[in-house]
Amino acid sequence: MAAPGSRRARRDVDPLEAPKGLPRGRRRGTGRDVLGRFSEGFARAMGTSSFLIGLTIFVALWLAWNALAPRDAQFDPVANGFAVMTLILSLQASYAAPLILLAQNRQDDRDRVQVEQDRQRAERNLDDTEYLAREIVALRLLVRDMASQDFVRSELKVLLEELDRRGLARSEQTGDDEAPPRPEPERRALRP
Repeated sequence: MAAPGSRRARRDVDPLEAPKGLPRGRRRGTGRDVLGRFSEGFARAMGTSSFLIGLTIFVALWLAWNALAPRDAQFDPVANGFAVMTLILSLQASYAAPLILLAQNRQDDRDRVQVEQDRQRAERNLDDTEYLAREIVALRLLVRDMASQDFVRSELKVLLEELDRRGLARSEQTGDDEAPPRPEPERRALRP
């Protein structure tokens, strides 16, 4: 059993409340949480095949337009080495990497909490299993000590035979030829 002051014994405490003496964390909707949810959404979107297909189509159209369009219509000419497209893709990559890392850190935090909850649940299940095993052993001991129906019948038969012998012995001592009739025991069906 856990000590009265331990965390395990205190199931009435709200897990979102900080213990006394510690600063309370930020609530939902604050800056860090909004950025975290945005980063997870961004990382989730970048990890899809539709994002890769869309980015491929965007780059192909960009390259085709700036390679095949008249010189006056090109906004990122081949002569400059597609500098604008390179800048845009570099900017996208420089923002994507930290956002993906932030999303991974949040997922790690959630996984850590889930592992802790799983550990606590497994510990409770083990405690419950041990309790039930002890109860089953106690029940087996009680059942083993109980008299079975056959045992009770055999003991009654032995007692009746002993009573018959005593009755015969008494009748021989008194000189009666006839033993008093033995009353027939009432037979009731024993419950299993």
